[in-house]
Amino acid sequence: MKILVIGGTGNIGLPLIQYLDQQVGVQVVAGAHNLHKDEQLLAAYSDVEIRRFDFLDETTFDAALRGIQKVFFVRPPQLAKPKQDMWPFLKCLQAHHIEQVVFVSLMGVEHNPMTPHHQIEQMIEQLQLPYTFIRPSFFMQNLNTTHRVDIQQNHDLFIPAGRSKTSFIDTRDIGEIAGVALLDTQYLQQKLTVTGPEALTYQQIAALMTESCGHPVTYHRPSLWRFRRVMLKRESRRTMLMLW
Repeated sequence: MKILVIGGTGNIGLPLIQYLDQQVGVQVVAGAHNLHKDEQLLAAYSDVEIRRFDFLDETTFDAALRGIQKVFFVRPPQLAKPKQDMWPFLKCLQAHHIEQVVFVSLMGVEHNPMTPHHQIEQMIEQLQLPYTFIRPSFFMQNLNTTHRVDIQQNHDLFIPAGRSKTSFIDTRDIGEIAGVALLDTQYLQQKLTVTGPEALTYQQIAALMTESCGHPVTYHRPSLWRFRRVMLKRESRRTMLMLW
């Protein structure tokens, strides 16, 4: 079986490749926007074939899908117009008679039709592609990427979540879940909501981080208005630095 993994060096794609690379009878093809970069990042996986792929370049589709039975992909965050950005690729999957498409969506996406993920799910179903939708909760890695600066510099979780609870999931687990779904036909036509083992408030998360980091980490429950104001100010500052 030959599986195309688009975004194979990402925080979900790489764990998926690591999982599939250990399975018997599976040949992994990594779809790469930057061949040279991905060849370096995937150098440890000598059996993984790397092919050029770009959602916005239809000339890359046929070669990337040559001999492929199944496809895994995550929506690149910069592609916010699914009908324009993703439809041509999904149509090509239909033309190639792909046996399964595994798409990483969002938890609760069925109640949020404004998201690109919801639109992509609908397009896949409209084209009658065999699918598995993986709908994860918030990524644990958001804490050391998106929120890293606030945690490091201010020792604070600056997130407008109030007293709500969040069940974080590790992206490595999502990658392995995707691997299981690709290799087990019982997950065809399934919409899988996946979460971490425990739902925690951000006060509880701050307490755990305080214990782990050895210094206080706080959570002051910023309002959505304050969060937006600070984010816009930071974006404006970044723009000014770029202009200088």
